[in-house]
Amino acid sequence: MKRSFLILFLVCLLYSLTENRAEGQLWKIRRYEAVAGLGPTMFFGDIGGFSKNENILGLKDMSFLQTRFGLNLGMKYRITNDINIRLSLTFGTLHATDVRGSNERRELEAAMRIFEPALIGEYYFIKNEEENSYLFEKGRSRGLRSFFASMDFYGFTGLGGIRYSVTGTDRQLSRDFDTKGFAAVIPVGVGTNFVYSPRFNYGVEFGGRYVFSDNLDGYTSQYSKSNDVYYFLNFTVTYKMLTGQKGFPSFRK
Repeated sequence: MKRSFLILFLVCLLYSLTENRAEGQLWKIRRYEAVAGLGPTMFFGDIGGFSKNENILGLKDMSFLQTRFGLNLGMKYRITNDINIRLSLTFGTLHATDVRGSNERRELEAAMRIFEPALIGEYYFIKNEEENSYLFEKGRSRGLRSFFASMDFYGFTGLGGIRYSVTGTDRQLSRDFDTKGFAAVIPVGVGTNFVYSPRFNYGVEFGGRYVFSDNLDGYTSQYSKSNDVYYFLNFTVTYKMLTGQKGFPSFRK
């Protein structure tokens, strides 16, 4: 009788260790992720905005008049379960106007078309509890799923560049006005994903870009003390691809 219990215990222990090891490595099955995001953009430069003594925390500078939209496409590679590297390509527009600000009499306005390539690293400080489940990977539920157990939270930063072109008012064109250029940017932000299925995530990402230029809007004031900044709020869809036998992405089911 004791021998039967011992054998049963050893079998259960071996099964548990094998299952945990398999679950701990499941992220390697889908190391490549294709991402698409769409959302509003917000620009903060020398055109538009309120002076600091009129603008606590810069909140008054956030307005619908300054909002435009951007499209982001990216490819991620999972280095570890908690760390990704992402190649990001963003296309979009930015906008700045002196309407509703401290310099309305100046009557300047700028519309910017941008292309931003960037290499970004992501660190997941909270990982979901579903993705490394063997039952979840096979499409079988483990019972009542908690919403928060299916969430990822991450921070990101990296290095990129922005190619931009600017159009402005006739008054601007009479000044020393640069209509296009390129500058380095540093992206920083946070994001969250809802792990919907083994193949799809849905998420939201908010990030800012510090620009190594003060001329994205084609105008630099003598009173400017900082470089330009812009922000993205992206609503994202992620498709997770299987990893092929040679380590490359596979599109088989």
